[in-house]
Amino acid sequence: MIGRFFRRAQERRRTIRTLHQRIGEAARRPDLYEAMGVPDTVEGRFEALSLHVILVLRRLGHLPPPADEVAQGLIDSVFVQLDESLRELGVGDMGVSKRIKKLGASFYARAGAYGTALDAGDAPGLAAALARNVLARDEAEAADALAGYVRTSADALGSQDLDALLAQGPRFAAPFAAPFATHRGTPQEA
Repeated sequence: MIGRFFRRAQERRRTIRTLHQRIGEAARRPDLYEAMGVPDTVEGRFEALSLHVILVLRRLGHLPPPADEVAQGLIDSVFVQLDESLRELGVGDMGVSKRIKKLGASFYARAGAYGTALDAGDAPGLAAALARNVLARDEAEAADALAGYVRTSADALGSQDLDALLAQGPRFAAPFAAPFATHRGTPQEA
């Protein structure tokens, strides 16, 4: 698989597109929104996508080359999609550029915060970062459940080599049940 990744540009793009699509599917699982309390809003969906991309990038960062090229291709693919989405929403050229810069800064700040907490085994720190960024509220039970999902997903991804990651897609945990349901984008206690 890895050898094929470099043979032709078209195959590289298809491989990255498939990886991006699989991550997007995981980030859109209804359980994340219904059971885990991620707000079902544009911002909540961006946060869920970012979280899953960050987890995959973190794994790719621990793998030998050409994982670094896969990671860069994934980042490029994600930000091209964000650019296209903003344009579809009617944002003009000047506005798209400013928003992409802001989204990029947010993305990398989150990658740093989540990665630092995961590397240190800092469950409370991870839960606090997720509550602040993904859940946009301070609800300890929901944040702890989401942090558990993230830790379990990071462990599952940690068992995949590059071939498996590209061929089978990234392995993420099943969302844990939490006593929350979303209603009009705002999590409510069930």
